[in-house]
Amino acid sequence: MAQNNNTSSEDLVEILKSDELEILNANGIESRRVINGVFKHKGAFLYSNLAIQNINTNVIEAFGNVRIVQGDTVTVTGDTLYYYGNTRLAIVSGRKTVLKDSKRTLTTRKIEYEMGNGIAYYKQPGRTVDEENVLTSKEGFYNTATKEFTYYRNVKLVNKKYTLTTDTLLYNSITKWSYFNGPTKIVNKDGTVVGTKGQYNTETTQSSFHKRTTVDNETYTLTADSLIVDGKSNDGQGKGNVVIVAKKDKTVLNGDEGYYWKSRGYSKIYGHAYVRNVVSEDTLYIRADTLYSFENARDSTRKLIGHKNVFIYKSDFQGKCDSINYNTADSVIRFFRQPILWSDQHYQMEADTITAFLVNNEINRMLLKGKAFVITEDTLVRQFNQVKGRIINAYFGAKNQLKQVLVEGNGESAYYAVDDKQKNIGLNRVECGRMNLLFKENRVEKISFVGKPDGKLIPPMKIKQPERQLEGFNWRISEKPTREKTIWAEL
Repeated sequence: MAQNNNTSSEDLVEILKSDELEILNANGIESRRVINGVFKHKGAFLYSNLAIQNINTNVIEAFGNVRIVQGDTVTVTGDTLYYYGNTRLAIVSGRKTVLKDSKRTLTTRKIEYEMGNGIAYYKQPGRTVDEENVLTSKEGFYNTATKEFTYYRNVKLVNKKYTLTTDTLLYNSITKWSYFNGPTKIVNKDGTVVGTKGQYNTETTQSSFHKRTTVDNETYTLTADSLIVDGKSNDGQGKGNVVIVAKKDKTVLNGDEGYYWKSRGYSKIYGHAYVRNVVSEDTLYIRADTLYSFENARDSTRKLIGHKNVFIYKSDFQGKCDSINYNTADSVIRFFRQPILWSDQHYQMEADTITAFLVNNEINRMLLKGKAFVITEDTLVRQFNQVKGRIINAYFGAKNQLKQVLVEGNGESAYYAVDDKQKNIGLNRVECGRMNLLFKENRVEKISFVGKPDGKLIPPMKIKQPERQLEGFNWRISEKPTREKTIWAEL
């Protein structure tokens, strides 16, 4: 390093004492050989077993038990010292080189310490220890004035609460905030956080991440483009392509923004929100403006609630409504406010409220209350069988085939009768307070009435178009959600 040779007496490093002093002059270069000397410069003290001081360049080479004491806070020790008095740069090296201040200790093989601004720099593996943390890296800076550390390459911060590893870390020991960049992993007793850029408070254990990040623990994972996590409660808030996975019951929530409260087992997600729940190798998808998930910690069951503009898709039925409630404990799905359901087996159901009861992940029964209307498409006659009433219970057999419909109150039906040769023999229009219809292959096979039915059979040639439909009939198959629409993959 180039040095100013015109050193004034005020800038010259001063010898305070020594056991032996030898003044040397060779080729116009004046130097001093000092044994067990003490030097003073700009308020700092330098100690060593042997030192060579170049008066012309104001440079000291020191060996053996090297020590720098700056003020009452910073001490640097090592085996060898090069001190450039004009720039106040100290280079200390040795098998164990140590920088200590009042609260922490930095240990490495070589430290370059700029005493004027209080910045220490090392390019070899170093270890910093304070009351709470142990921090190691391949390279680093420490500002003894601001108490800020900057670490590079294989950075690892360890304390009783967690372990943090990253590529680059800026740590302020006063504010306790760590700012990291590059692949980063934070591990504590409750889980793991993996990200690439963000900040973490070692005291409050709060963290925020600015790129794609995942929080993982024994109950859930939360992934988002940006994330805020409370390390004490493990609550999280994510924004941008949020994915929350409940591990125990294979439930996955997706959306633009989401929250998770671990202690309450409660999640909320909105903005292109949908949930998928995997049961018996089939997947139930629910889409809504806002989705809520409540975990029952006792049995790991879950309640899912969808609010506003709900679409539902499952391999054997689809539907839409204004709000939905799904409880995995009893496999019951409740649809509210203008619900409508369809199936690939050619039926449509509407009511004020619909409750679906699943057994072995297949529909076993549906309960329709208030203005209940069931339509089945008869593909043989290319017409629609219809049943309506105040309350309808619909029962299903294998492969989601409709097998029975029970009507309670204000019952009406319109169904097509066929003979043994599968020939249409007419349209049955019946009104009765209670009725029981048995279906086979989407056709009415048998019907019974309780009370005094009022009905008629209209021959095929005499059926008028208005007679084919009960009041309120509306075949809305074009509105049936697809899987892609339910997961926002298509408009």
